[in-house]
Amino acid sequence: QVQLVESGGGLVQAGGSLRLSCAASGRTFSGYGKGWFRQALGKEREFVAAISWSGGTTYYADSVKGRFTISRDNAKNTVYLQMNSLKPEDTAVYYCAADRASAAMSRGGAEYWGQGTQVTVSS
Repeated sequence: QVQLVESGGGLVQAGGSLRLSCAASGRTFSGYGKGWFRQALGKEREFVAAISWSGGTTYYADSVKGRFTISRDNAKNTVYLQMNSLKPEDTAVYYCAADRASAAMSRGGAEYWGQGTQVTVSS
């Protein structure tokens, strides 16, 4: 049973935009922070962005600051990642995650994970 389900990945040219969505399946994750990680082929998983349950606090990796925006709609039990000015180095499998502490995700960990969605940015 999948608890977090990502969608919105795909193929885009450099400079383009994509919006990823992550919907909860089977539970609401009330009170949980949510975030996004990514893993490029042959590379380790890396933190991308996180947001507190209230949406009042966000965290971003330096590599995506100013280009990516994380948001959430708790009524829809969904978290989003708006990705603008995409670069080929953004190519990776993007994973949605949830944790009781959003700050913990910024340090690289999470309690629950989605299955991932592929984002490919062509040059």
